[in-house]
Amino acid sequence: MSDFAGMDDLLQDFLVEAGDLLSGVDNKLVDLERAPNDKGLLNDIFRGFHTIKGGAGFLNATELVTLCHLTENLFDKLRNGELDITPEVMDVILSSTGAVRDMFGYLEQGVQPVAADPHLIDNLRLAIAGSLSAAARSVPEVVPAPVAVQAKAPEAKDGLDWNALFTTVTGALPAAAAAPEVPAAPPVPMHQSDDELARKSPEQIIKAAVGRRATDKPGASGPVGRRDSEKQRDNSIRVDTARLDQVLNLSGEIGLTKNRLNALRSDILNGRSDTETLHALDLAVSQLDLLVSDLQNAVMKTRMQPIGRLFQKYPRIARDLARNLGKDVELVLSGEETEIDKTMIEDLSDPIIHLIRNAVDHGVEETQERLANGKPEKSIVRLEARQEGDHIVILVADDGRGMNAERLRAKAVEKGLITDEEANTMDERQSYNLVFLPGFSMASQISDVSGRGVGMDVVRTNIQKLNGSIEIRSNLGKGTTFVISLPLTLAILPVLLVRLGEQPFAVPLSMVREILPIEPAEVQEVGGRATMVVRGEVLPIMPLSSLLGWDPVQTPEYGVLMQSAEQSFILAIDSFAGREDAVIKSLDDFRPKGVAGVTTLSNGQIVLILDMKELLGALGDSRGGGVSRRALLARMDPPALAA
Repeated sequence: MSDFAGMDDLLQDFLVEAGDLLSGVDNKLVDLERAPNDKGLLNDIFRGFHTIKGGAGFLNATELVTLCHLTENLFDKLRNGELDITPEVMDVILSSTGAVRDMFGYLEQGVQPVAADPHLIDNLRLAIAGSLSAAARSVPEVVPAPVAVQAKAPEAKDGLDWNALFTTVTGALPAAAAAPEVPAAPPVPMHQSDDELARKSPEQIIKAAVGRRATDKPGASGPVGRRDSEKQRDNSIRVDTARLDQVLNLSGEIGLTKNRLNALRSDILNGRSDTETLHALDLAVSQLDLLVSDLQNAVMKTRMQPIGRLFQKYPRIARDLARNLGKDVELVLSGEETEIDKTMIEDLSDPIIHLIRNAVDHGVEETQERLANGKPEKSIVRLEARQEGDHIVILVADDGRGMNAERLRAKAVEKGLITDEEANTMDERQSYNLVFLPGFSMASQISDVSGRGVGMDVVRTNIQKLNGSIEIRSNLGKGTTFVISLPLTLAILPVLLVRLGEQPFAVPLSMVREILPIEPAEVQEVGGRATMVVRGEVLPIMPLSSLLGWDPVQTPEYGVLMQSAEQSFILAIDSFAGREDAVIKSLDDFRPKGVAGVTTLSNGQIVLILDMKELLGALGDSRGGGVSRRALLARMDPPALAA
């Protein structure tokens, strides 16, 4: 039974608000470490803890109130100038925020949180008294949890051990011999000092920063089974009331237009079909079309959330990882107000964490190397978001050593991921994309941070699941930038309708650059493949029929110049039917390869939405795709083919 019976709504409201406050406190603590004399930051952090303590008091969460009260007292002395902000004090404060986040995990399960680690409480009191030292911050000796020992049953007069017999037959302990319940051990703070950070793996650091608890691991103490409540919280969304008012107003306008259409329908059924009635019907239908379009846009805006809610947990992750690696790194955020579909925010979390880890571990040099190269001791990692047209662009950039295309190719050949021949034909962009291959890593040794060659592969896979793309730009000796491009929303996809014979297909408009007529005289053969030259660039022609495995019914008349992160090519089609904003319907039970989903046209026809990246991947090495010129123009008259 829940410890908060009758207060479920209050508890959920507290968890949402307190979670946001604590994330803000973590970010402000990172800023405070860089600007220890900023009284405004200290006051904001103090107010954050004070608000959390007040909410916990309403819930009678005594242990959480105690921890917040001690931390609040420490901040009070800091902001009054009675104590100075030192690395030791900052480590204790961050340990406190980690313990508060652990307690939130207990509250999510409807149980009162257990007491904080006594070592943390002692350190907070020492810090308040101004007597905190490095020795006081040493890791406390871990006392093993008490082991349940079965009580030895008294031996019966006949010499038989009846309890042992009961256990053998039933597989359970006798009630009298059952071990007493052992109380759950209190959560241990994730880190206290630089020495302790060095002992922690990046996974532990990230879990501490993003809110996962040690109890998420098998065998750890405390409440488990948190996933259901996480899903419930993830499904909630905060919407500006102005946007809801807009939806309500548009709904009312649509209702009025519906009444007007019903009246016109009655007039037409009664025989009134004069020009004035038909003109009024046309105006009403046009108005309804405009209102429905506005309503659709307004509803989509209710799903949009500031990406800053995703970004706010990364500064602490970057700080802790940098200290774990002995580097001085500052994460600079930009564009937090940029809005993105709520359903995409959670899916972006892991890819961005991988990219930040990659920047801190591989991109940024050691302090001595930076100074030797004439760079500042502190390195800057930028996390930036902005909107470009109907796409969101996210940048993760560092000012580190950059990528060496030649070394990347050599490493890929050494690992057997590509051949020498393929390496010799690669340009810089293709060389950079080698880091996305499964199993590729430049690390010479496997560590807790890197070396297994799975991180960047996961990044690209997750980005592609969101119908996005990722591009690498690097300047040797100056740094590397990862550019992620994503659609504004996953619910509606702008598509270009193309035809193969009489069958329409939809391709993502985000990949389309232009539509070209395919003139036989302009089709050349290079390396056994049909190609066309577009503004000085030789591009392969890939017939849609060959990608789908269909027999061509006619010679393609048009080419769609398509561009992905990996390559550009011309998709040969028979004709096209225009542009549509497709509402995607997924095929959960059965999804053919190369099909992203289906949509319905205005005439009721069902159209397949093609996944071009998957179709190209089905060819194996996409650089070897395409058909010969003769195969492309096989159904053309011989004189035209000879031309």
